[in-house]
Amino acid sequence: MNKMMKMGLIILITAVISSGLTLALIKPETVIRETGGSTENEDFSKLYDTYTMLEQKYYQDTSKEKLVDGAISGMVQSLEDPYSTYMNVEDSKGFNETISSSFEGIGAELQEVNGQVTIVSPIKGSPAEKAGLKPKDQIVKVDGKDVKGKSVNDTVSLIRGEKGTSVKLGISRGGSQELEFSIVRDEIPIETVYSEMMEDDIGKIQVTTFSENTAADFAEAVNELQEKGAKGIVLDLRQNPGGLMDKAIQMSELFIPEGKNILQVEDKDGSKEVSASRNDNPVTIPASVIIDEGTASAGEIMAAALNESAGIPLIGEKTFGKGTIQTQENYKDGSSVKFTIAKWLTPSGEWVHKKGIQPSKKVSLPAYSELPFLNSSKTLKVGDASKEVKTAQSFLNALGYKTAENGVFEEGTRKAVEKYQTDSGIKQTGTIDEKTAVSMMTDLQEKIKKNDTQLKEAVESIKNQ
Repeated sequence: MNKMMKMGLIILITAVISSGLTLALIKPETVIRETGGSTENEDFSKLYDTYTMLEQKYYQDTSKEKLVDGAISGMVQSLEDPYSTYMNVEDSKGFNETISSSFEGIGAELQEVNGQVTIVSPIKGSPAEKAGLKPKDQIVKVDGKDVKGKSVNDTVSLIRGEKGTSVKLGISRGGSQELEFSIVRDEIPIETVYSEMMEDDIGKIQVTTFSENTAADFAEAVNELQEKGAKGIVLDLRQNPGGLMDKAIQMSELFIPEGKNILQVEDKDGSKEVSASRNDNPVTIPASVIIDEGTASAGEIMAAALNESAGIPLIGEKTFGKGTIQTQENYKDGSSVKFTIAKWLTPSGEWVHKKGIQPSKKVSLPAYSELPFLNSSKTLKVGDASKEVKTAQSFLNALGYKTAENGVFEEGTRKAVEKYQTDSGIKQTGTIDEKTAVSMMTDLQEKIKKNDTQLKEAVESIKNQ
């Protein structure tokens, strides 16, 4: 437990697809109390009467469990808060497994956005990432079943399954035709810290989420880079949806001098708890932090803390904007309810909820990095006219094979495809079949990595410090 947390609580932000939630959680360290209810209170008489009426008089058999679950779920939904939710026994179990170590699934962060289950970001190295799922993808079907309008929990219950089994997802991406992905479920390890020494003795540490081992792994990575003679460190928090908040605090404290604020927590009465650094020997080598629209929750806490209290510049795009905290209460049957109880504020007291954190220097990735997934299941040929054709034309242009981007597969597009196939060692057909589509996506991914404008600016920022 972090010694700075006066509240004596583990604060947790976001969860992966095994639980289907993106949220902040304050959870008591002690055994969670069992929560009971009473029917004696007049305020609950209507609720109890309705339960009794349906159980006794409904024309079909009813499930007591479903009636109670539905009542609690409806009560929480009435808050109209996407971060407050009721989880049944199965959902609660999955959530707790996610916090502790690993889980079996496809490995993607989900959130409900405007009534649609949406991917916040796939976990690095997960089946979801390997299959090509991207942030902002909307899940519309699971194994052929329409899930539009369904809750995150209901959708997750369809997606989850044992390692080695497969699930088919129907995806809506940027208004294009529905895409279908067949993904084999796997055990998803929570490996969250990736470090390397780049050119000019500049170290880079990517943090993908904040889990139980992240702070220790991060501290080890920082120490190793310093021992290797790193002249600066780039912290990459892009597409980091959050995680355990106390880990983000510990990691921030490595760079923040003693007495400086890390964050503030404000309750419903306006009372504030402040967490301040107790580190009398912080890391002092130059650093920079890369952020983007996928940087959320605990990722935003760390970015704001390092920027405001350690003077470390933020490079990239505005962050997601998630500034609330939830508490989890468990029932004796293993189900649980989570609801918002507080705000978290930056060291200076700013609430970034729904606003995000602006970078010190705004740097966008090349436009082609935003191209939607190229559907490899359908062959594109001369005469075709669709959004998929326009996407393919954009891929070709990004890779240096010039063609019109009008959504019509004309002769000019065919020639560009043939040239690409020849250069790539693929049989020249003039059509974009599965092999060609996959090759184009792989090549563009490599180009994006080589032209990481945000990383380049982060390195320059360090050199100029």
